Amino acid sequence: MIEKLTHVTVVVDDYDRALTWYTEKLGFEVQDNAEYGPGYRWVTIRPREQQDVVIVLHQPHETETALQTGNVSHWVFSTRDCRKTVEELRGRGVKIVREPEEVPWGVQAIFEDLYGNHFVLVQPAEGI
Repeated sequence: MIEKLTHVTVVVDDYDRALTWYTEKLGFEVQDNAEYGPGYRWVTIRPREQQDVVIVLHQPHETETALQTGNVSHWVFSTRDCRKTVEELRGRGVKIVREPEEVPWGVQAIFEDLYGNHFVLVQPAEGI
């Protein structure tokens, strides 16, 4: 089952420009800024006093043409078993937008609420 909210995603048009704005204008701190293979960059920030939920800055890839800055955000929920949780959600009538798949950071799936909002479900890889 879903255990907790861990990340909220904000779509940006440029990682470095967004990092500068969020750190200089809002005083947020950078938690992660790493490459995870070709085309994957993991950038997270947070208010200095918040340790349990972070903001993911996401610059869409060419394959994500539907994602635009300013009107899309994904929340990331964690689970110990992504595939099992997806089956539980599917059994309750939840629409699964992207089936569980192996990604560099673990196993990830995407589900949709009744309004069309997308939510990411992640089973973190060992050591992450």
